[in-house]
Amino acid sequence: MDLWTNRVAGIIARVALLLSCSYGATGEEVCDNALVSNLPPSSFRSSSQLSSSHAPGFAKLNKREGAGGWSPLISDRYQWLEVDLGERTKITAVATQGRYGSSDWLSSYLLMFSDTGHNWKQYRQEDSIGSFPGNSNADSVVQYKLQRPAIARFLRLIPLDWNPSGRIGLRLESYGCPYTSDVVSFNGTGGLVYRLSPGLRRTPREVISLKFKTLRNSGMLLHTEGRDGLSLILELQRGKLLLLLLRQGTTSSSEPRRLAFLGSLLDDQHWHHVVLERRNSHLNLTADKHTEKVQIPAEFSHWDIQQLSVGTVPSVDSQKSDVSKRNFQGCLENVMYNGLNLIELAKHNDHQVTVKGDVTFTCAESVSVAVTFPGPRSFLQLPTTASSSAGVSVGFHFRTWNKAGLLLTFNLPEHGGVVWLYLSDARLRLQVHQAGRTLLELRAGSALSDGQWHSVDLTTRHGHLSVSVDKEEGGVAHATPSFPVTTGSQLFFGGCPAEDEDCRNPFDVFQGCMRLLTVGNQPVDLIMVQQRLLGNYSQLQIDMCGIIDRCSPSPCEHGGRCSQSWTVFHCNCSDSGYSGATCHSSVYEQSCEAYKHSGNTSGHFYIDVDGSGPIRPQLVYCNMTEEHTWMVIQHNNTELTRVRPSPGVNQQSVHFDYSSREEQLLAVISQSQHCEQELSYHCRKSRLLNSLEGSPFSWWLGGPGPGRVQNYWGGAQPGSQQCACGLQGDCVDPQHYCNCDADRMEWTEDSGLLTHKESLPVRSLVLGDVQRPGSEAAYRVGPLRCHGDKSFWNAAFFDKETSYLHFPTFHGELSADISFLFKTTASSGVFLENLGIRDFIRIELSSSTQVLFSFDVGNGPLEVHVESSAPLNDNRWHRVRAERNVKEATLRLDELPVATQEAPADGHFHLQLNSQLFIGGTASRQKGFRGCIRSLQLNGVTLDLEERAKITPGVRPGCPGHCGSYGSLCQNQGRCVERANGFHCDCSLSAYTGVFCHTELSASFKSETSVSYTFKEPYELSRNSSALPSSIYSDMTLRGENVSLSFRTNQSPALLLYVSSYYREYLALLINKHDKLEVRYKLDSSREAEVLRSRERSLANGQLHTVTIRRLTDSVSVQIDQNAREDFNLTSDGEFHAIKSLVLGRVHESEDLDPDLARLASLGFAGCLSVVHFNTISPLKAALLHPDTSPVVITGPLVQSNCGSAASANPYSAENTHHLSDQSGSVGSGQPLVNAIRTDSALIGGVIAVVIFVVVTILAVTARFLYRRKETYRNQEVKGVTQEDSQDFHFSHQADSQNVSSESPKEFFM
Repeated sequence: MDLWTNRVAGIIARVALLLSCSYGATGEEVCDNALVSNLPPSSFRSSSQLSSSHAPGFAKLNKREGAGGWSPLISDRYQWLEVDLGERTKITAVATQGRYGSSDWLSSYLLMFSDTGHNWKQYRQEDSIGSFPGNSNADSVVQYKLQRPAIARFLRLIPLDWNPSGRIGLRLESYGCPYTSDVVSFNGTGGLVYRLSPGLRRTPREVISLKFKTLRNSGMLLHTEGRDGLSLILELQRGKLLLLLLRQGTTSSSEPRRLAFLGSLLDDQHWHHVVLERRNSHLNLTADKHTEKVQIPAEFSHWDIQQLSVGTVPSVDSQKSDVSKRNFQGCLENVMYNGLNLIELAKHNDHQVTVKGDVTFTCAESVSVAVTFPGPRSFLQLPTTASSSAGVSVGFHFRTWNKAGLLLTFNLPEHGGVVWLYLSDARLRLQVHQAGRTLLELRAGSALSDGQWHSVDLTTRHGHLSVSVDKEEGGVAHATPSFPVTTGSQLFFGGCPAEDEDCRNPFDVFQGCMRLLTVGNQPVDLIMVQQRLLGNYSQLQIDMCGIIDRCSPSPCEHGGRCSQSWTVFHCNCSDSGYSGATCHSSVYEQSCEAYKHSGNTSGHFYIDVDGSGPIRPQLVYCNMTEEHTWMVIQHNNTELTRVRPSPGVNQQSVHFDYSSREEQLLAVISQSQHCEQELSYHCRKSRLLNSLEGSPFSWWLGGPGPGRVQNYWGGAQPGSQQCACGLQGDCVDPQHYCNCDADRMEWTEDSGLLTHKESLPVRSLVLGDVQRPGSEAAYRVGPLRCHGDKSFWNAAFFDKETSYLHFPTFHGELSADISFLFKTTASSGVFLENLGIRDFIRIELSSSTQVLFSFDVGNGPLEVHVESSAPLNDNRWHRVRAERNVKEATLRLDELPVATQEAPADGHFHLQLNSQLFIGGTASRQKGFRGCIRSLQLNGVTLDLEERAKITPGVRPGCPGHCGSYGSLCQNQGRCVERANGFHCDCSLSAYTGVFCHTELSASFKSETSVSYTFKEPYELSRNSSALPSSIYSDMTLRGENVSLSFRTNQSPALLLYVSSYYREYLALLINKHDKLEVRYKLDSSREAEVLRSRERSLANGQLHTVTIRRLTDSVSVQIDQNAREDFNLTSDGEFHAIKSLVLGRVHESEDLDPDLARLASLGFAGCLSVVHFNTISPLKAALLHPDTSPVVITGPLVQSNCGSAASANPYSAENTHHLSDQSGSVGSGQPLVNAIRTDSALIGGVIAVVIFVVVTILAVTARFLYRRKETYRNQEVKGVTQEDSQDFHFSHQADSQNVSSESPKEFFM
């Protein structure tokens, strides 16, 4: 057939291919034409062939010519079959088939593409999967549709596995359609300049797109110029795309502002697709599949493009030496601006496009053959070409992520030594060894594991040795060894053969790419190496660089820092607030409520309101001292602040900046059951809301963003234009709805709480009536306070195995975390299940002691389980946390060790689900869960189980019974009380207080201090029992006591506790003159008291001691601290009749006492008493917390302290607690407290700070006397000061163990 006939046949084939392209019903191109079946045999190449009848030209799908397909001479992983499609084509699918009528087929293979027949690129699924599934017999066809179409001329298939009973056998087909494009090539001196038509209308959306390929890691791609000297620059820098904003003035230019940094390894001589899109206020930059969204700076929002330069820097001074370095070198394809093809315009000499410098409209590619060292047994062995006397000259380029690895080694034939050129700590090192000694060591370069190409040159000449990195730019090292450095017959790159005595490698193997190898100044032909015509190699990938950047885009979430080696990546999560292989899971709880139920007390905590979601953790104060657990978020001014009017300004505006970000605030408010914020206005002749015209004088803005205008005040309803007094009907002027609107000369105020969550937080205040003569005002906006975590207690109860809840499909393609709590009495059941076509995810209770997390992302099922030593079906809450990411899967159960399962290094990682998410059951309604599931969160989003349970048969909303799990948090005889959402610790029967009955109550006594607790008569008990706490009363006759207290004193003798009776009986606890403890019982008034003496000594040593006394009839046990218990027996009948009172400190009624005890009682007690407990009574707690409602009389000074804390024994171990001041300031004499007033002026603030300090001191002394209260008890002194009922008190920490009576944080005076 002549040449003309061949050309005609080729044209007809291409026309047929074009005509065969059709369009579907949607108008989209159908691109699935057979591409291989009509190709001539010359379009096929292979690594080898078994015979002429097994030639690659017979490898066509469903063909039976020859031997029915291609088979290589040897079946190993170095074989390949290549197809030349004739021109660049869009390839959408590949199909394989075994060799006809044989037992030869492939079971898996790699797929490569190329434009030139060199520099192959491996096609990967999901950026990870390299292999494709093959056949299971010789005749069936297995077709794989490519997830992303490939554009290439050459296709190469590399067998990985084949039928073990046969050999490699293959027929194949590829599918696709023609691909047309316009290309242009730049050599670093030219480019295209497109000038937009003047007056062209600006559109809200502008798009610039192109494809490029290059071997250079830096160069200008786009330079757009607009008005006002603003330029947008897109350039390639170190293989990444860099988007810059530059302002150029007439006299000077600012530094470029970096807007985005995207992509990696873009200098690999493969096509990369770039799109730059402007949509109103933001830019989208896309590199291949990955997009980064950038907010447009304000000065850029009204910017118009006037000129677009492609591949070149415009208006560059020709004398600058870096022009060619910044200009782009490589090929561009389909450069589009808003649908205009700029390359096509340039080809047709359009007047708007100017061609500058050396530009060609073809893609002239230089052939660069690289070799990849992928594994631990990879090496390349090359013969040397120069004689020993000519010295050594070896050069190569390499790129890697590994910090260590052998690059080159050879023997020194004359001295029996060896030369190693290797990487260590990302630096290049050369060592010469002989007989175990290091003869020479050189170092050069740094940071060579950055994935960039680096050149290395090793030369020896005339006794001089040099090693250079990056042509000396990266460093050079010289030496003049005393011995000749020559090469043997072989050079080894990357590693050594397994059984070669001439090659030794004490270092790590090299994993990376090499290219441009030279030996003796002659280039090495790697294609000849691939064909086994030169040297030797093992486990190499020749004619490609298989480097992958696993950190682009970064798999590390929440700001985690990504680093990598050749095979794996690592996320450094330090300082991010997250943990896990990809920094996905938050290390913080989601609310103060959750911290409380982990056993924490009040303080500052980081909370992460959306768990693994995008919202960052925030620092808040958790107040756990009240009935509710409050989350407190501060802003920049929570104090009462005087309004300072500015001349000429009618309205004063005040803005509040919160310690939390906008998204954090809104998430906290949304998640909380209740939020509030105090808003108060103190006024004198300054009206607030209601003017004569009806419009308000003042208002505030609250809610999301800058806030919405609100015209009501604290304590009133939204939209009412009222204050709290208007709602309650008690304003000072009934004609107005706010106290301040009465416009009086006396100080008054309007205060209250804002509780409408949609209007919170308060963003700013606008105060209007402050300019008139005589007008004065002050405002206060308190911190934002929220309580109740709506997600923490959200629960559902599944009462049978067939019941379940269903939700929309769970989307956790790359990372998924699931957390929940469960309790059950069943031994097994599925908590959660979501299915896909093949993929699934499931968490289940597989047995009474095991939780199982299983999933499949296409690699086969993976399982992670945690085994518990204790049964999990104990009807107590257990916490499960499961996470799955591209690197590993983890499972946590309660506080047990984390179970981990590594993901396959080269496997699927996209989780593809499509069914409904089932909770508490499965789609098959088998193996369902019976019990409670609570606080279920998927990727930080809480599923509302309760709402769904309300409409689902067999499932009930809520789940009671929390004390079984959390009751242990109630300490010191505190009683756990169930609530619908949670629990509460009742401390009424405990001598302690606090949220968990853990806070000790201590008091510092002086010699004149007395606390007397009077026991009530039986008829009083029945009459008043409903009005007073149950811990205050007791029965009158006792057959036993449980007495405990802690003390600290230097006094001896000293009376610690005295209990009297109406029948002259008593119990006394004292320290005798020998510093020993005595317990005196007088249970028979006709007999002498029985004295029980402890053996323990030195109890009056100023240290804290704890005493426990238990009596049952005549048996008494005494224990001091952790010492052994001492047992005694009484001789009396064992009944303590008609008990009257219990006294701590000085006993004033001493007429019934024995003479020696009376003398001791009159001395009083100087020291510290703590957590005093008598049966169910806590007399010291009653005196400190309930002095008005308890039958207790206090005389003398009583100092509330923390002296009973063990930490106070050491002055250097005081507990560091966190408390926030939230004082609103009492209003006295009709005006605000001066010390609570602050101004917005920083200059005045300094002066006022001094005044405030002085006034605070005066007011503190004044308040001390104002709060003294006296009450007559018989003829004694007056009862102590009253404190409000509270579960907890914050004590100042005093640590003077030698003089405890000097402590004075709070005093109770008589």
